[in-house]
Amino acid sequence: MELLPESLRAWVSDIAERMQCPPDFPAIGAMVSLAAVVGRRIGIRPKQRDDWAVVPNLWGAIVGRPGVLKTPALSEAMRPLERLAAVAREAHTAALREHVGQSELAKAKKDGLRAKKEGRRDNDTILADLRELAGQGEPPVELRYMSNDPTVEKLGELLAANPAGVLVFRDELTGWLRNLDREGRESDRAFYLESWNGTGAYTYDRIGRGTLHIEAATVSVLGGIQPGPLASYVREASTGGRGADGLLQRFQMLVWPDEPRGWVNVDRWPDTDAKNAAFATFERLAGLDPLAVGGGSDDGGLSYLRFALDAQEAFDEWRSDLEARIRAGEPEIIEAHLRKYRSLLPSLALLCHLADEPHGGPVTLAAMLRAADWCEYLEAHARRLYAHGIGADYAAAHALAARIKRGEVKDGATPREVYRNHWAGLDKDAVARALDVLEGCGWLRLAELPTAGRPSLVIRLSPNLEAKS
Repeated sequence: MELLPESLRAWVSDIAERMQCPPDFPAIGAMVSLAAVVGRRIGIRPKQRDDWAVVPNLWGAIVGRPGVLKTPALSEAMRPLERLAAVAREAHTAALREHVGQSELAKAKKDGLRAKKEGRRDNDTILADLRELAGQGEPPVELRYMSNDPTVEKLGELLAANPAGVLVFRDELTGWLRNLDREGRESDRAFYLESWNGTGAYTYDRIGRGTLHIEAATVSVLGGIQPGPLASYVREASTGGRGADGLLQRFQMLVWPDEPRGWVNVDRWPDTDAKNAAFATFERLAGLDPLAVGGGSDDGGLSYLRFALDAQEAFDEWRSDLEARIRAGEPEIIEAHLRKYRSLLPSLALLCHLADEPHGGPVTLAAMLRAADWCEYLEAHARRLYAHGIGADYAAAHALAARIKRGEVKDGATPREVYRNHWAGLDKDAVARALDVLEGCGWLRLAELPTAGRPSLVIRLSPNLEAKS
């Protein structure tokens, strides 16, 4: 609970205790909902002088078997967002009624002006009045915070009308992921990939729909997923399949907690004070004025805060450590995930700061350190996730290493010769993955052997193999 902004802790703890679910579930729902409310209203520049800007946009997922209360936990955590959406709907309904009345009045005025125009030669004043009335016909736009199952085309319309961003919530993310995997959905997938950053413009050109320009597509994603389908998706991503384009790594706020062993029947009233404090935080941030919290802006672009000097020093040290770990020879899928932390920590630091510091100002050291703790916690869950894909590689590597140690794979053998032995767990794809792992561990290297045609790959065993094994 210490990872959460102070204004949300008691509320999230109350949800988890009453539901007897892992606190990780409502915590992730609360943070992604908070990110969706802030959206592009303000960003953070993680360096003191550089113009690199981060929009605090987050994708989150909670992993668990059926029946572990994933959906109820997320539903409770999203209630502040739903309340904001309900208020916005009521305001839009009232504005729409007013618009209908004004439209009827404008129509009557235009009819009267046209009648006057027909009987007069000097029509300049009448034409000017008609032009003014013509500009009053645009219906009011509804402020939207979330959508459940939009087409990409409709989502684009929502974003054009709501530049701060929109949250896409899916009760079960498996269907959403597989839908993006389908042939013919490549453009949909590309749209979501680009909308994660929250900084890039996007323009639709469609026959029948015309041109739709989005100043900066910003989409948050949140939902639950079961371990089985997720494991299959991770394996595809880790072996260069459809999921290897970075979509999975964008789920930075992904948790896979252990299921509670015990259960206690908790039957009490919700903590109203805690709930009201949390809801007040969401309402305040929904109406955020960047200038009121000290936000800067260049030429009317994205408003931003920077770190306080002590927080900047801590962030620079954390970033240096992160970059060293990215280059330390981790499996590629882990490296790709850690690269996303360059924006994750600034995003979380900004959100924690805005939630707990109503007057804003530079992002504090306390917020930065809390965000660093978040990253450490989330990395542990990410490693658990990717073990489902990486584990298959290492299983194949262990199987091949055993064959090498027994002398069954000779120096100079080709990968084709190895997989044609039809050894258990060592088909063509598994041999390729195993060779990649063992080469990284120094057991062997793959060398090209010139031939009359295409060069052939051969396996060169390490002369220090005994020490490696």
